[in-house]
Amino acid sequence: MSYDFNDAQPQMMPTGELIPDGTFAKIRMTIRPGGVNGSVPMDAGLLKAASESDAKMLDCEFTVVEGPFVRRKFWQNFTVAGGKLDDKGQSKGWNISKASFRAMVDSALGLGPKDTSDAAKAKRVLQGLKQLDGITFAARIMVEPASDPKYRDQNRLANVVLPDEPEYAAVMKGETVEPDPVNAKPRKPANAGAGQNAPAWASDAAPAASLPDSMMARNAPAQAPQQQAGMPWTQQPPAQQQTTAQQSTPPAASATGPAWLNT
Repeated sequence: MSYDFNDAQPQMMPTGELIPDGTFAKIRMTIRPGGVNGSVPMDAGLLKAASESDAKMLDCEFTVVEGPFVRRKFWQNFTVAGGKLDDKGQSKGWNISKASFRAMVDSALGLGPKDTSDAAKAKRVLQGLKQLDGITFAARIMVEPASDPKYRDQNRLANVVLPDEPEYAAVMKGETVEPDPVNAKPRKPANAGAGQNAPAWASDAAPAASLPDSMMARNAPAQAPQQQAGMPWTQQPPAQQQTTAQQSTPPAASATGPAWLNT
């Protein structure tokens, strides 16, 4: 009898070891329900309440599905309502999060960010945030330094890699791509004004808000033209959308769910 180890899977990385800063990988997002209802019946119990504000968030788990870091996980919250407001009275966190969600859809389906055809717009229409559960897309992963030495650094989603970016095709094929480090600075504690230190994950702001301006420009997908049919998140302010989602009738979309569940 002999043991052939040639077909063995790559060894697992040590538990808790971070994915290197700037790593490109194909990842899957899973939503962890937090017991708070969203604005549509599909999202009942889906959201999580922030501990120190009125913000409501999606608690998301990301799993690398291919490549040298396969099965590695990291976690991140995305504000979908409430929290800090801009000068128009709209949720800053939601504006950031919806740009990330659109980029995820474009990456998952291979849609060009400037594609405003009727077919592309229809694919960007979701009946609820629940339909983002299970979406798989190309991503760049960063290391976010802890704001307090008592806490560990964390992996975060630096940006979604879009089809018009040079790394996209290789990432989606599971090929190894040279990392592009973010070298992010530590986030300021949410309650720094009170003289207390808090871990990075305690902030109610959307995670992407901690990135430098140059990263924010890379993160944001091309701005969608306003008042386009099939794209409800660009037709009204986010705060208004939160309260009217149940009364409005969205454009036609697949009754069986988003396209990434049907391919």
